[in-house]
Amino acid sequence: MFGFKHHHHRPHGPHGHHHHHGGPHGPGPRGRGPKMFDAGAMRYVVLQLIAEKPRHGYEIIKELEQRSGGGYTPSPGAIYPLLSMLLDMGHVVATPDGNKKLHTITPEGEAFLAENRQFVDAILARMAEGDEHREGLRSAMHELKHAAIEQARASNHNQERIEQIRAILRKAVEDINAL
Repeated sequence: MFGFKHHHHRPHGPHGHHHHHGGPHGPGPRGRGPKMFDAGAMRYVVLQLIAEKPRHGYEIIKELEQRSGGGYTPSPGAIYPLLSMLLDMGHVVATPDGNKKLHTITPEGEAFLAENRQFVDAILARMAEGDEHREGLRSAMHELKHAAIEQARASNHNQERIEQIRAILRKAVEDINAL
């Protein structure tokens, strides 16, 4: 389906031609993918979701959103071309289901997943873990803000106390930047 192998002649985005476009199977979908993985990796994740149970494109988008804790919502523009690529590769089949299409993995797709099992598991783990780390960070930031505000309020405009809080916060910023 994707006939053009050499697609360097059109610059995409600010980085010109340095984009990962799926593997040897021609360019992957151009989309605002998450920083987490490129179109190549995305293909494995989508195939894995379909392997778990037959799904519609829309369900795949929702499931990815859930697994990344809402950190990543793939656009239909990223998912649908990927699904048609998996169809072309014979890794999934699509059956009409009402006005939608239900995607089911094929034995070829299963074999492909089995060959790449470690890679697939690593991507899924990274998705789930990215979420936990972000959550932990968010609540820590929240606690910090709360503590600083509470202490400043409790110090009753005590300039020295407020200076101390400010110094601690500045030090935290320096330490984080120095990591």
